Amino acid sequence: MKPVDYADTLPEFDLFDFFEGEQQAWGVFIDRFGKLRKRLQVKIIGTIENDQLKLEESFNYDDGTTEHRTWIITRIDKHQYTGSANDIIGMAHGEAYGSALQWQYQMDLTIGSSDWRVHFNDWMFLLDRNTMMNKAVVTKLGFKLGEVILFFRKE
Repeated sequence: MKPVDYADTLPEFDLFDFFEGEQQAWGVFIDRFGKLRKRLQVKIIGTIENDQLKLEESFNYDDGTTEHRTWIITRIDKHQYTGSANDIIGMAHGEAYGSALQWQYQMDLTIGSSDWRVHFNDWMFLLDRNTMMNKAVVTKLGFKLGEVILFFRKE
């Protein structure tokens, strides 16, 4: 599956347009065996400054833990994006066509008492102007650890 496969789908997903302002997201992490491991809620505030999108994400998990991430995303051209965040390794890369966007990056996750470097392969699909679905496959060394499934609502 490639982003260009969705070139003819609507509504067209403009990352900057969708994330400017406030959004909320709700979702789950499901492990590779299909077991629900975590529920989460995310509050996002997006601002555009100097042709860059700044996303402030605040995560609340059902086990009481919280997390904060700040993304700085740059539009390279109509279809390509790059991004960085405080806990992301290197640069994230995104490609958007039609109603779909693929977003890939690496990060270190603490699992138990160990840090694991994992790869996220996110697929985002704009369902309507204010609703987006995101499915992220999380892998380590090519082996699937689980999936994060989120639904975003623009406020």
